[in-house]
Amino acid sequence: MKIWLTMLIATVSVNLAANELKLDNSLAYKLTESLTVEVGARIAGSAADERAVVWAEKNFAALGYDKVWREAFDMPYWQRGAASLTVNAPFHQSLVVTALGGSIATPALGIDSNVVMFDSLEQLKNADTPRVKGKIVFINHSMAKDKEGEFYGQVVGARAQGAVEAAKLGAKAIIIRSVGTSLNRFAHTGVMRYSDNVARIPAAAISVPDAIQLEKMLALQPNLTLQLTMQNKLPGIVKSHNVIAEITGSKRPDEIVLISAHLDSWDQGTGALDDGAGVGLVMAVGALIKQQGQPERTIRVVLFGNEEGGLLGAKAYAAKHAANMDKHVFASESDFGADRVWRLDSGVGEKSLAFIAELQQKLAHLDISLGNNNASGGPDVSVIKALGVPVVTLLQDGTDYFDYHHTANDTFDKVNAEALAQNLAAWLITTKAVANSQVDLRQ
Repeated sequence: MKIWLTMLIATVSVNLAANELKLDNSLAYKLTESLTVEVGARIAGSAADERAVVWAEKNFAALGYDKVWREAFDMPYWQRGAASLTVNAPFHQSLVVTALGGSIATPALGIDSNVVMFDSLEQLKNADTPRVKGKIVFINHSMAKDKEGEFYGQVVGARAQGAVEAAKLGAKAIIIRSVGTSLNRFAHTGVMRYSDNVARIPAAAISVPDAIQLEKMLALQPNLTLQLTMQNKLPGIVKSHNVIAEITGSKRPDEIVLISAHLDSWDQGTGALDDGAGVGLVMAVGALIKQQGQPERTIRVVLFGNEEGGLLGAKAYAAKHAANMDKHVFASESDFGADRVWRLDSGVGEKSLAFIAELQQKLAHLDISLGNNNASGGPDVSVIKALGVPVVTLLQDGTDYFDYHHTANDTFDKVNAEALAQNLAAWLITTKAVANSQVDLRQ
């Protein structure tokens, strides 16, 4: 076991014994640092993804978990290649571009064509074919900042569906304004989708400053031409894994309190905020609870694989454990960066709202308010919520999250140790409260 890990657990145990509501530790922070430094970027299906799985198994064991295992699932593997985007005429400039996850490559010599701009996906859907056919589509939909990240859902459709809609109208390729809020020249990647009955065209994103630049160019010269080249590869089907660890319940071991994050990341940064901090956090929670004594219910920590490619690990988990889903008494996921938790949302039965209100009172000293009862529990957890599992979301402040999300700027220096410690305190209180109760949150 690493010396720092042994010392941290011992120190945290003393702090918790003194006053468990005033945590002063860095275990989650150190685990996040370890993952991002020792493994780094870990796109699903890659060699780095496998290194992350091994890292998780070793660290779960070092943290004292009672059981540790991996569960494999099949997935299509996508590899990013070199990409470039230049303005050929009349303004000869290079733009910062990145391929969207899953996009096909361009022909070897690239695509050289006029560009047509739309303000949104909806505007593209309503366009006439002659306006689009043979051109590169540019969707220039800006995104605003907000605490809950609600604007992301309003904009991300251009990334996910834009290639299909552009191809229906005969476009050669599509580029989108990055689905992010940073004014730095970092292009935002993320998964996109194709349809089996629509031609596949290359899809990419440009940074927000470059989108603004391109918009200004088009205002001056509507017949502007672009040269797009991408060398992505789709090698085929490979295996990835969910990594699972448990602290066995002392009184009701068959009842599962599931806490989770996703282990994979995009390949441009080191996946510190999305979702390294979540990984470090939930791994620390189970370990620190065990230091205080075995919980009454089993705490299961799931590090889902390939969340970024479409919740594939979560879907595999739901399929494998479908017969035991009634024993999952609670689920939650940390996957919204590392800023402070400010609200407790739930997705429980009406009779359980009194328990949620009591839980919020235990969190009030951390400046966490009571929210609504419409929580998804997190992206991966939403898959098992749909199967009837009660959930909670400890909602983090996402005001600045999309400055870094899915970009090369998602690195460990963006993780605030004090904010992550507040997250850890909230997760410890929440997880312990459920694990040591007899409450049926389905009711």
